Amino acid sequence: MLAGGGARRLGGADKPGVLVGGRALLDRVLGACADAGTTVVVADRRPTARPVRWAREDPPGAGPVAALGAGLRHATADFVVVLSADLPFLAADTVRRLLTALNAEGAEGALLTDADGRDQPLVAAYRTSALRRELAALGEEHGGLTGLPLRRLTAGLDLTRVPDPVASFDCDTWDDIAAARARIREHGHVLDEWISAVKNELGIDLEVDTGALLDLARDAAHGVARPAAPLTTFLVGYVTGRAGGGPEAVAEATRKAAALAIRWADEAGEADGAGGAGGTDGVASGAGAVPGQPDVAPDATPDTRPDAG
Repeated sequence: MLAGGGARRLGGADKPGVLVGGRALLDRVLGACADAGTTVVVADRRPTARPVRWAREDPPGAGPVAALGAGLRHATADFVVVLSADLPFLAADTVRRLLTALNAEGAEGALLTDADGRDQPLVAAYRTSALRRELAALGEEHGGLTGLPLRRLTAGLDLTRVPDPVASFDCDTWDDIAAARARIREHGHVLDEWISAVKNELGIDLEVDTGALLDLARDAAHGVARPAAPLTTFLVGYVTGRAGGGPEAVAEATRKAAALAIRWADEAGEADGAGGAGGTDGVASGAGAVPGQPDVAPDATPDTRPDAG
């Protein structure tokens, strides 16, 4: 992952550390390649949401080709995912699509294209041997890699392309940053983004059925009382932690609490139907199941995981 540029169009700001949706741009990209066997960040060291291996081009600021060469020295897998650190909408699914395209086409590289159809060589997956071959050839031809543009590197590779105007969006200017921040707060994205930001802030890496938790909150609010929703979900989290955590523990605690909320509401309904004094709060929550939740890919084995850099 290349994160050591000068960010001249941001006035020299620390671009990898700029917050979008409450998370640093660098951490957002690291989250998209969490399945990599080795993750190398070519930049000066900084705190990150998960451990990485650090590298630096010599001299610092020698350009993206030199930075790529520095990072590639740490790669051991047959495939390497090359990413810039300013991609707010990059997701793990995008990385998997690049690797699938690379394998399916038998190419030496698979890269995203943006909304205008332009190649994005820093959102790509490559065969490690092909990158090493081209870097060696360029170094011999030019006496080093300093200052060389990426198109010199990709010109010698057999490439396939994956169109994706969203995942390829990068933040070069403050207007780009503002656009990314606005999109993340749109209704269709805000919940997933918030959950990711909270997990990042709390230092946890746990995939759970968000829809089931929201259904539980809705049932507790509607069948018991509105304040029951946050209190019930808190208790689910508490008992999950005591059980050692994990998606299975969350699912089991959620199932039990949801069943209780339904029984509670049924009893209240029966009491009302019988003319009793029982009843419910009667205020429905706005929470519901979240459609279209992405599938969670199984963990890759060390033999099949690409490196990321």
